Amino acid sequence: MGRESAKQPPVGPRAELKRQAIVRAARELFLREGFGVGMDAIAAEAGVSKVTVYNHFGSKEALFTAVITGALDEPLAGDASTALERVAEAEDLRTALLDAAHSWVQSVRTNREVAALRNLVAAEAQRFPELGRAWRQHGPEGHHPAVAKVLRTLVDQGRLVIPDLEAAIIQLYALLLFPHMVFGSYGTHIDDDLTGRLLTSGVDMFLSHYSPRPT
Repeated sequence: MGRESAKQPPVGPRAELKRQAIVRAARELFLREGFGVGMDAIAAEAGVSKVTVYNHFGSKEALFTAVITGALDEPLAGDASTALERVAEAEDLRTALLDAAHSWVQSVRTNREVAALRNLVAAEAQRFPELGRAWRQHGPEGHHPAVAKVLRTLVDQGRLVIPDLEAAIIQLYALLLFPHMVFGSYGTHIDDDLTGRLLTSGVDMFLSHYSPRPT
């Protein structure tokens, strides 16, 4: 198990570039060799010292969590990101959320590297229970900041009532994404017609549960 650092991670533009290089290197090596890869190898791949890696992340578990956290929000890049940002501004919340869901699912279905990282978490959690503990401590909101931000904005606007944001994030993923992740892990996929029905009913269920009740 990696050693924990009590220091605050370095900050500033140069530190951020090093952090990004470390995460990229770790991602490549984790995918190639699994969680058992050494921190020396990650440091060498990133072109930094092992001390620099520990200064930024403190432990291999923290670094792995950073890699996976970044990957989870990758499907929200590009068109999906634009569609998600529009949700909080749209007059028709249902249509905007449905558009975002379609873009989001399409990205999840086509990003093979992110799927491989999800499978890696499931595989390595058996051999390295400390990884599972680090993962759980980060929490759904920490793993999905883009989604959390949109839901929190909708709550602030009074358009949704969400007493438990952590549960709501998991529920939204369960309704929209988890079926595709499960099927994808078995090497198959849900056809477009069923995908459309799942997304429409999933968005309707989510909004029905969290929309403000008439007074």
